[in-house]
Amino acid sequence: MNRLISLAVGVFIVLGLLLSTVFVVDQRQYGILFAFGEVKEVISEPGLHFKLPAPFQNVVFLDKRILTIDPPEADRFITAEKKNVLIDAFVKWRITDPKLFFVSFGVDEQRAQERMSQIVKAALNEEITKRTVREVISGERGKVMDALRKKVAEEARQIGVDIVDVRLKRVDYVDQINASVYDRMKSERARVANELRSTGFAESEKIRADADKQRTVILAEAYRDAENMRGEGDAKASQTYAQAFSKSPEFYKFYRSLEAYRASFKTRQDLMVIDPSSEFFKYFKNPGVGAAK
Repeated sequence: MNRLISLAVGVFIVLGLLLSTVFVVDQRQYGILFAFGEVKEVISEPGLHFKLPAPFQNVVFLDKRILTIDPPEADRFITAEKKNVLIDAFVKWRITDPKLFFVSFGVDEQRAQERMSQIVKAALNEEITKRTVREVISGERGKVMDALRKKVAEEARQIGVDIVDVRLKRVDYVDQINASVYDRMKSERARVANELRSTGFAESEKIRADADKQRTVILAEAYRDAENMRGEGDAKASQTYAQAFSKSPEFYKFYRSLEAYRASFKTRQDLMVIDPSSEFFKYFKNPGVGAAK
């Protein structure tokens, strides 16, 4: 019985030693093999690997995926105009030199993130102090991110890290000056609106004056043309009357008398006080007098 127990214990010890010599590197990880605190090998290929049992050799793992540093609060910076702004930035990074990273931080990714946050903040402060608020918000925001990415990447490379991207999520004024900025923007918009109204009123008056001028010219030209046409018509009528009179003077007199009668007695209520023997009633009394002559 004692022999069986000893055999079982021996098997477990051997099995434990064998298992301690085998380790698996995941495709999302780096494996760092070291002996007595000295790095011996960096394993980047996933799969089954072997080592000496502890304490002769040990293995630690580092994440090879793209990681994110996204602070919960925005940091305050001062622009070239001495104005306080709040900037919220995030960083995408990954480990590219596991040995250098392990020497710098061990397996503590939190320490690495704190170190990179300090690098980003220092680079941001250097860039923001050289620019105005307008440049940071819109005009040169792309340039700020490019310069920031370059500076952070240079320092991060010294600790075995590659910076994938750096972005400014939000750039805003601090609460103390938001109200004054809003009032200034409101006043500026009101000034622009008043200028537009004044310009519009001046243009409308100009258009109205031009329209009145054109109306006056058109009416004057129309009146002139009408008078010309009326004169031409009167001239043609006079010419026609003259031709008719020359052909048959008596018939012409008779026709003109009929027109005078028609113009004088348009309605039943028309009344004329005149001598019946006057020349006006010549054709009333003797319609054939003209023909007889």
